[in-house]
Amino acid sequence: MDKHTKTPYEDLTCVTVDQVGVEERVSRLTKRSIKKESKVWALKMALSMCDLTTLEGKDSPGKIRQLCNKAIRPHEDLDIPSVAAVCVYPSLVRLTKSHLKGTKIQVASVATAFPSGQSNRAIKLAETHWAVEEGADEIDMVISRGHFLAGEYAYVHDEIAAVKEACGKAHLKVILETGELSSLDQVRKASELAIRAGADFIKTSTGKVQPAATLPVTLVMLETIRDHFYATGKRIGMKPAGGISTAKNALQYLVMVNETLGSDWLSPSLFRFGASSLANDLLMQLIKEKTGRYQSIDYFSKD
Repeated sequence: MDKHTKTPYEDLTCVTVDQVGVEERVSRLTKRSIKKESKVWALKMALSMCDLTTLEGKDSPGKIRQLCNKAIRPHEDLDIPSVAAVCVYPSLVRLTKSHLKGTKIQVASVATAFPSGQSNRAIKLAETHWAVEEGADEIDMVISRGHFLAGEYAYVHDEIAAVKEACGKAHLKVILETGELSSLDQVRKASELAIRAGADFIKTSTGKVQPAATLPVTLVMLETIRDHFYATGKRIGMKPAGGISTAKNALQYLVMVNETLGSDWLSPSLFRFGASSLANDLLMQLIKEKTGRYQSIDYFSKD
């Protein structure tokens, strides 16, 4: 290779993000107000974007059945929509698929040695194949953060590309684990790398590491998606996950999406929330808007 020829990843080392500018823009966006009619629409939209998730060692068939029932019908009010997906470990994909049969709710599965990513590529690909064969519509993979932080961009790119191929028709959501990336510059690099490697969605976090999703990190990822769309015309999805527990916070994210990417992204096909606890607060706010009074949080199921 000519010494003046750039490698496909060399330009990533030059990425810089104006942190002050990002924080000021976030501050402005979070001060926007939403009128009552638009608020009800936005609350329903946010609920329809939720991925209800259970990723615990004690997950059981009964818990999966209950979670799927809630995903299909979050509340007895029939005007309240179903959620976007249910996310589980590969061993529970087939069971989840059976409970969601006949609905449009997607079955998502984590893979690639979630949440650490500390395994070899053969095992990661085998786990991905397994989840897809069990019926997963979406795969949530984790990047190898150690390799990324060491500057081994080709390794991370090729691993994501290999997992994307193993997904077949299933969509690939690439988890950056932004809480371990240390800076907005690194978040931008990882976002670009994942998109180049074939991600259908980029996702902030596993929910197992703090900090998880934040508005500044999400804005940087949304701007990466925007720039890729301007350059290629291809729409990439976004999923903030972890730490989003209130309707107020969710609506701030939707304002940010609309302001940065436009209304086309205000759809479960291009934006998701990975926060099961968020669903109950959205439900509580929707019932309050309809009845004029709050119901106790205990009124709503915890799964």
